[in-house]
Amino acid sequence: MHCDIPAYRRLNGPFPVLAGMVLWFLLIIMSPVRSFSAVSDDEIRSFQRAIAERPLGERIALWAEKFVGTPYDPDPLGEYVRRNVIVADDRVDCMYLSFRTVELAMSSTPEEAAVIALDKRFVDRGIPEGNGVQNYGNRFQYGEDMIESGKWGREITADIGPVIFIRGSRGRERVGMVTRESLQVLLRKPENAGMGFKNGDFVFFIKSPEKRYEGEIVGHIGIIRREGNDTYLIHASGRKMGEGSVRKVPFSDYIGSMPFAGIRVTRFE
Repeated sequence: MHCDIPAYRRLNGPFPVLAGMVLWFLLIIMSPVRSFSAVSDDEIRSFQRAIAERPLGERIALWAEKFVGTPYDPDPLGEYVRRNVIVADDRVDCMYLSFRTVELAMSSTPEEAAVIALDKRFVDRGIPEGNGVQNYGNRFQYGEDMIESGKWGREITADIGPVIFIRGSRGRERVGMVTRESLQVLLRKPENAGMGFKNGDFVFFIKSPEKRYEGEIVGHIGIIRREGNDTYLIHASGRKMGEGSVRKVPFSDYIGSMPFAGIRVTRFE
């Protein structure tokens, strides 16, 4: 039901890794024929032209909405990483959905989106090699690193609600967030229906310290879509080596059932 980052780190030791990979290949081989097909380059260009004059945040949200219904990527590493490719739109996880929507929203052609990917997806910069990327090990593997890199928008967590700090990890003494409980209180008030969210805001869901695998702080990423007074979350919902798809759900519904301690939020401007 959720996309953990990076989920493959749960597989510790040679036997679990081998067992996980065998299961992944079986899932791919035995999966039924998919009804979703990735959009063509011509369709991408057409949609880029159609929304070119809209604000960046809205373009991000509209591209995220384009992926609703796309099957979930069950590969523990991520199919796009294993294949060393930029474009793998037929199956996505929450990290790839984050990467791809921003790249498409910031570009005017599929080719330009691929160039932007070499900057956005990587801590330093991706190095093209043939039809792929030479140094995928340099990509962002943790949501917290995306936030703090400055490449993934300005952090606006404090604009959403009261920030509290909990114990950090991965070299961070503490991490600030708006708690699940605070979000639920805010969402119960009619005047807070939008909670300050805008189209295209990125929501990073924070794990409680005791639920972190190898210290990762962010456990999931979603994208905000506003429609009038209604706020939706678009996210790749699934578990590695399992089923799922990209879904659009009322934000309040997701907060009510989410297994995370709170959120951090960034915005592209």
